[in-house]
Amino acid sequence: MNRALLAAVAAFVAVFPAPAVRGGLVAQAQPPEWTQDQPPLRIFGNTYYVGTRGLTAILITSDNGHVLIDGALPESADMIADHVRKLGFRIDDVELIVNSHVHFDHAGGIAALQRLSGARVAASPSSAAVLKSGQSGPDDPQYGVVSAIERVANVRVIADGEVLRVGSLAVQGHFTGGHTPGGTSWTWRSCDGSECLDIVYADSMTAVSAAAFKFSSSPTYRRAVADFEKSIAFLRKTRCDLLLTPHPDASGLWGRVAKRDAGDRNAIAERGHCARYADRAEAGLKTRLAREKEIR
Repeated sequence: MNRALLAAVAAFVAVFPAPAVRGGLVAQAQPPEWTQDQPPLRIFGNTYYVGTRGLTAILITSDNGHVLIDGALPESADMIADHVRKLGFRIDDVELIVNSHVHFDHAGGIAALQRLSGARVAASPSSAAVLKSGQSGPDDPQYGVVSAIERVANVRVIADGEVLRVGSLAVQGHFTGGHTPGGTSWTWRSCDGSECLDIVYADSMTAVSAAAFKFSSSPTYRRAVADFEKSIAFLRKTRCDLLLTPHPDASGLWGRVAKRDAGDRNAIAERGHCARYADRAEAGLKTRLAREKEIR
């Protein structure tokens, strides 16, 4: 095994240590910021951050119901609901919950948040199957190391590009697989007075996997590379005034918020941000594929 691959495996093990079983579900160690409280805040217009310091959850509000994107970890569901209330909204008014991808750090809290709100849940076909069963399948690059999640009831399957509506809100789902087969990015438009921004919640686009998985030749996820390429192309062509990501640090959110709060009102929206995110995803995929080629 060459040094590059050893480094990649070591990095993976550092992020995804061996799981332990707790209460029938697999529990994984995680960075402390994943459960660290983060005061909720308004990002722009009717778009709010209600997640933890290290895991994003987004609330999009209207007078006739709200949309919640992602549920972080199971233990963070009550915190997310409390953040919604602190902003002056009712968790009961969340009518739709959607998801970026079905790993435990983004979908783990969805079942509890559905119970708290009574919301319907919608997802891509692959993600819906995992949400319903609570278990990723062998087509997931991280199969065997990623934790199980609580099963989610009444998940509606959506089509690629479908627009979902809650009151006056319209959010569009775009299938952006690669990191997982069912990964989904979401787009919507938020306005603050006469200023409106096209917001993109782009799914994770890192080629991270269990040690034995190969994106270039997986028998269980044959379209992995093609999905990544489709996802990267989507990011480059979609309208994107403001980028958000499931891990806030992946899009430099806290630095942008700090600059905004210090007086630079335009800092939160960076032109070309989605294209740069796509460039990093493409570079990471190329590096991963080159490493896989080296060990054939």
